[in-house]
Amino acid sequence: MTSDLVRAWDITVAADGTGLPEGSGSVAEGRALYETKCRACHGAAGAGGIADRLTGGVGSLASDKPIKTVASYWPYAPTLFDYIRRAMPLTAPQSLSDQDVYSLVAYLLSIDGIVAGDARLDGPSLARIRMPNRNGFVSLERTRFDGNVERVKAARATGE
Repeated sequence: MTSDLVRAWDITVAADGTGLPEGSGSVAEGRALYETKCRACHGAAGAGGIADRLTGGVGSLASDKPIKTVASYWPYAPTLFDYIRRAMPLTAPQSLSDQDVYSLVAYLLSIDGIVAGDARLDGPSLARIRMPNRNGFVSLERTRFDGNVERVKAARATGE
């Protein structure tokens, strides 16, 4: 396998937005696409169906009934793009265009007021978004048995 082939297959998008492709998408485009590609599983406006709920739940993580959704739990908006592009729709993963994915992300983030209802997202604007639970995840350092320090990710449900 050549390095060029590996690069062509590497569709990873990092939390800081590294790897986001060219293109853009709007809330309106995402709303229409959601109705045809996502609603059957995730319900109206992402409120839940036969698949996970995608919207709502902000501030619920520290409660007796936490609701893990994009807005309440997801720490970085670019990784939402990565997940949708890589894994959705369930019946045809990686079948959405980059514009489709930007549009779906814009729509989902608009439902909970993370972006405006008339927003258009592209790579730079998506990377600048501060998700509501961004500070709900902390990095810890610990010393391994051999004396080296390793970074450990730990989740902290703060409800922030």
